[in-house]
Amino acid sequence: MLERILELVLDESKWLAGAMLAALGSVVFWLRPAVRARGWEGPVILGAMNRFYGCVLGVMGTGHCLAVAAAGARGTLQGSVLLLQPLGLALAVPAWLFHGAARLAAGEERWRRRVAALDLWLGAFLLALGPHNLPLAVPAFLALAHQLHGRRAVGWTIVAATIAVQAALFAGSLVFLASGRTFEEFSGM
Repeated sequence: MLERILELVLDESKWLAGAMLAALGSVVFWLRPAVRARGWEGPVILGAMNRFYGCVLGVMGTGHCLAVAAAGARGTLQGSVLLLQPLGLALAVPAWLFHGAARLAAGEERWRRRVAALDLWLGAFLLALGPHNLPLAVPAFLALAHQLHGRRAVGWTIVAATIAVQAALFAGSLVFLASGRTFEEFSGM
């Protein structure tokens, strides 16, 4: 049984699809009372966008840390635990902070600035890890753009673009899951 759990933790093809499904559940569960209380106001929409993105990257970063620990325990880790664990933590910790979306939706200006800084950090960090992370970084920059827009039509366009990017990521994660290949084989790296 433990060996099967280790195989699941180390199977990178399952993490993104699972993270996105968990994020969708998290947002749906959170969004219903938020919309009842405030309607579809900008802060509620931004809170939902950041909650989804934070949950996806939080699960992915946590999964990365678990996989590094599991591969290290098995003796199959290719790389340094001292380098790979901080990379996962640098994603997971700020991403889980996005679960403060309720404060963002309440319109707290101080929290909006923090979320903007987290969006910028996560997007820039992912890009610094390599151009293959661009699809995962785009939602951070779209959320940042949503905070900075001044027109309702622009805001809804950003929301639509975010949904399209997330849907494309989910479709890609399902293709990756069905391929049975490693990330390096799948992406041609």
